[in-house]
Amino acid sequence: MPLSITREQLIARLIRAGELEVSGEDQVEVDSYFDISNYSFHGPGWDADYAGLTDYFKSIRAAFDNRSIKRGIIIAEGNNVACQTWIEGEFVRDFTKSPGGTLPPNGQHITFDLLNIFQFDDMGRIVEEWVQTDNAGLLRQLQSA
Repeated sequence: MPLSITREQLIARLIRAGELEVSGEDQVEVDSYFDISNYSFHGPGWDADYAGLTDYFKSIRAAFDNRSIKRGIIIAEGNNVACQTWIEGEFVRDFTKSPGGTLPPNGQHITFDLLNIFQFDDMGRIVEEWVQTDNAGLLRQLQSA
Protein backbone atom coordinates (compact mmCIF):
# COMPACT_ATOMS: atom_id res chain seq x y z
CA MET A 1 0.00 0.00 0.00
CA PRO A 2 1.49 3.41 -0.91
CA LEU A 3 2.37 5.85 1.84
CA SER A 4 0.01 8.75 2.38
CA ILE A 5 2.88 11.05 3.38
CA THR A 6 6.12 12.07 1.70
CA ARG A 7 9.67 10.91 2.37
CA GLU A 8 10.45 14.31 3.93
CA GLN A 9 7.44 14.03 6.23
CA LEU A 10 8.54 10.53 7.36
CA ILE A 11 11.99 11.84 8.21
CA ALA A 12 10.55 14.85 10.04
CA ARG A 13 8.24 12.56 12.03
CA LEU A 14 11.14 10.28 12.92
CA ILE A 15 13.27 13.19 14.11
CA ARG A 16 10.43 14.66 16.19
CA ALA A 17 9.53 11.29 17.74
CA GLY A 18 13.14 10.84 18.87
CA GLU A 19 13.32 14.34 20.33
CA LEU A 20 10.16 13.72 22.32
CA GLU A 21 11.25 10.28 23.55
CA VAL A 22 14.50 11.75 24.86
CA SER A 23 12.96 14.91 26.35
CA GLY A 24 9.77 13.32 27.71
CA GLU A 25 7.91 16.56 27.13
CA ASP A 26 4.67 15.29 25.52
CA GLN A 27 3.77 11.59 25.73
CA VAL A 28 0.51 12.09 23.82
CA GLU A 29 2.41 13.55 20.88
CA VAL A 30 5.02 10.76 21.09
CA ASP A 31 2.23 8.18 20.93
CA SER A 32 0.94 9.75 17.70
CA TYR A 33 4.19 8.83 15.90
CA PHE A 34 3.80 5.09 16.64
CA ASP A 35 1.27 2.36 15.94
CA ILE A 36 1.16 1.71 19.68
CA SER A 37 -0.98 -1.45 19.35
CA ASN A 38 1.29 -3.21 16.84
CA TYR A 39 4.73 -1.70 17.43
CA SER A 40 7.69 -4.11 17.76
CA PHE A 41 11.23 -3.24 18.87
CA HIS A 42 14.21 -5.49 18.15
CA GLY A 43 17.54 -4.67 19.75
CA PRO A 44 20.66 -6.49 20.90
CA GLY A 45 19.50 -8.94 23.54
CA TRP A 46 15.89 -7.82 23.83
CA ASP A 47 12.62 -7.30 22.04
CA ALA A 48 9.81 -5.07 23.26
CA ASP A 49 6.37 -3.73 22.48
CA TYR A 50 5.51 -0.03 22.68
CA ALA A 51 5.08 -0.11 26.47
CA GLY A 52 8.57 -1.64 26.78
CA LEU A 53 10.08 1.07 24.57
CA THR A 54 8.32 3.75 26.62
CA ASP A 55 9.65 2.24 29.87
CA TYR A 56 13.16 2.16 28.44
CA PHE A 57 13.07 5.85 27.57
CA LYS A 58 11.64 6.66 31.01
CA SER A 59 14.70 4.96 32.50
CA ILE A 60 17.01 7.04 30.29
CA ARG A 61 15.26 10.27 31.30
CA ALA A 62 15.46 9.26 34.97
CA ALA A 63 19.20 8.45 34.83
CA PHE A 64 20.61 11.14 32.53
CA ASP A 65 20.55 14.93 32.66
CA ASN A 66 21.24 17.28 29.74
CA ARG A 67 19.98 14.69 27.26
CA SER A 68 20.12 15.23 23.52
CA ILE A 69 19.54 13.21 20.38
CA LYS A 70 21.20 13.67 17.01
CA ARG A 71 20.53 11.94 13.72
CA GLY A 72 23.34 11.41 11.22
CA ILE A 73 22.97 9.86 7.80
CA ILE A 74 19.32 9.15 7.03
CA ILE A 75 18.29 6.88 4.14
CA ALA A 76 14.63 6.51 3.26
CA GLU A 77 13.17 4.07 0.78
CA GLY A 78 9.46 3.35 0.62
CA ASN A 79 8.18 2.84 4.14
CA ASN A 80 11.64 2.18 5.64
CA VAL A 81 14.06 4.70 7.12
CA ALA A 82 17.58 3.84 8.27
CA CYS A 83 19.73 6.25 10.23
CA GLN A 84 22.61 6.85 12.58
CA THR A 85 21.53 8.04 16.03
CA TRP A 86 23.42 9.40 19.00
CA ILE A 87 21.72 9.89 22.36
CA GLU A 88 23.85 11.70 24.91
CA GLY A 89 23.56 12.79 28.51
CA GLU A 90 25.20 13.13 31.90
CA PHE A 91 24.88 9.90 33.93
CA VAL A 92 23.74 11.26 37.32
CA ARG A 93 21.20 8.74 38.72
CA ASP A 94 20.79 4.94 38.68
CA PHE A 95 20.21 3.53 35.18
CA THR A 96 17.73 0.70 35.71
CA LYS A 97 17.62 -0.54 32.10
CA SER A 98 21.31 -0.70 31.16
CA PRO A 99 22.53 -3.77 29.23
CA GLY A 100 24.20 -4.85 32.49
CA GLY A 101 21.20 -4.30 34.76
CA THR A 102 20.85 -1.42 37.21
CA LEU A 103 24.03 0.64 37.41
CA PRO A 104 24.89 3.53 39.75
CA PRO A 105 25.78 6.90 38.22
CA ASN A 106 29.36 7.85 37.46
CA GLY A 107 28.80 11.53 36.60
CA GLN A 108 30.26 11.04 33.12
CA HIS A 109 29.01 12.19 29.73
CA ILE A 110 27.62 9.07 27.99
CA THR A 111 26.94 8.54 24.29
CA PHE A 112 24.60 5.82 23.00
CA ASP A 113 25.79 5.14 19.42
CA LEU A 114 23.01 3.46 17.43
CA LEU A 115 22.11 2.30 13.94
CA ASN A 116 18.36 2.15 13.45
CA ILE A 117 15.98 0.87 10.83
CA PHE A 118 12.37 1.98 11.16
CA GLN A 119 9.36 0.64 9.30
CA PHE A 120 6.35 2.93 8.92
CA ASP A 121 2.74 2.12 8.13
CA ASP A 122 0.83 3.92 5.35
CA MET A 123 -0.17 6.68 7.82
CA GLY A 124 3.45 7.45 8.72
CA ARG A 125 3.45 5.73 12.11
CA ILE A 126 6.41 3.64 13.24
CA VAL A 127 5.37 -0.03 13.41
CA GLU A 128 8.70 -1.80 13.74
CA GLU A 129 12.25 -0.87 14.70
CA TRP A 130 15.58 -2.66 14.58
CA VAL A 131 18.55 -1.28 16.52
CA GLN A 132 22.22 -2.20 16.51
CA THR A 133 24.58 -0.81 19.14
CA ASP A 134 27.85 -1.63 20.84
CA ASN A 135 26.60 -2.70 24.27
CA ALA A 136 30.15 -3.55 25.46
CA GLY A 137 31.30 -0.02 24.61
CA LEU A 138 28.24 1.48 26.29
CA LEU A 139 28.86 -0.57 29.44
CA ARG A 140 32.48 0.65 29.53
CA GLN A 141 31.21 4.23 29.51
CA LEU A 142 28.55 3.55 32.14
CA GLN A 143 30.99 1.82 34.49
CA SER A 144 33.95 4.19 34.12
CA ALA A 145 34.54 6.61 36.97
